[in-house]
Amino acid sequence: MDLDETAARLGVAVEDVDRVHRLAGDRPSAPLPAKADAPAILDRLAVRPDDAAEIMAGWPDPGSPLWTPELRWLLDRSIALVRADLGGHGWLPPGPELPRERGPAWRHLYVYAYLALVGVVRGYHRDHGIADAVSWAALADVGRNLAIDRRMRGEGWPVMQSWLTLHARGAVYELGRLQYQRGDTAIGLHIPESGPMTPEAVAASLDEARAFFPRHFPDEHYTAFSCGSWLLDPQLLEYLPEDSNIVRFQRRFELEPYEEPEGLDADVEVLRFVFRTLTTPLDRLPRRTVLQRAIIDHLKAGRHWRWRRGRFPI
Repeated sequence: MDLDETAARLGVAVEDVDRVHRLAGDRPSAPLPAKADAPAILDRLAVRPDDAAEIMAGWPDPGSPLWTPELRWLLDRSIALVRADLGGHGWLPPGPELPRERGPAWRHLYVYAYLALVGVVRGYHRDHGIADAVSWAALADVGRNLAIDRRMRGEGWPVMQSWLTLHARGAVYELGRLQYQRGDTAIGLHIPESGPMTPEAVAASLDEARAFFPRHFPDEHYTAFSCGSWLLDPQLLEYLPEDSNIVRFQRRFELEPYEEPEGLDADVEVLRFVFRTLTTPLDRLPRRTVLQRAIIDHLKAGRHWRWRRGRFPI
């Protein structure tokens, strides 16, 4: 294949196409589910009707004029790239960010890759004795993230497409209020958008995780829970009451010394998670909650938020 020509037709950098070509190689891909079965699967994945309609409209049928040869190549090799790392738990972009305004095939290419991997990762779950309900709960994060991206008018997906490869490889599980990412010696904590983060809900979720990982991954030995987030920024203590859920969550952690994170802007991440927008001027953001007012006032004062890492023993 001609990498330069493929990159030009996809509208991406040749380095991005070369990366997919190198990582996927000639490794096996996986087929998409039958189109007739797709609506029921999308429903199990908590995909909203408006997103599901777009996905079905862009379905990669044989001979579809929406799917150029280079798009079909990228879909096939992105599936192979992620499948080759089944069981892995590191950050893994599945391919280049595409010009999504070019239509549903372009906008949802990595959703189709995810759908092809659902059967693969559920087989991995079964091999580890993981219940079907837990499997679907983890995988349904795709519906949540598609809904968030729609709210963000397409600003959310470039990060989400890499995040969701963790689920498709068996690295992330949603157990009660929190999500957990397998790691080396620590289990990573993530906080999905799914309701209040009360101390009781967090404690119950942690107890579930303490039982889950030794049962299903007995060869992996973890000593701590870890988290990297703007939610651990001690500057929030200047604004939030002592009994707030965020403050009580922070108190669980021993913070690591601060280091400027490479390639990550905490101000952007705060806006992404609190307001679900990256482009709305501060003066036009809502100020309904204490947290919203804190974020806005902090930034308007010329200050910046920090991404902090912390951990506590299991």
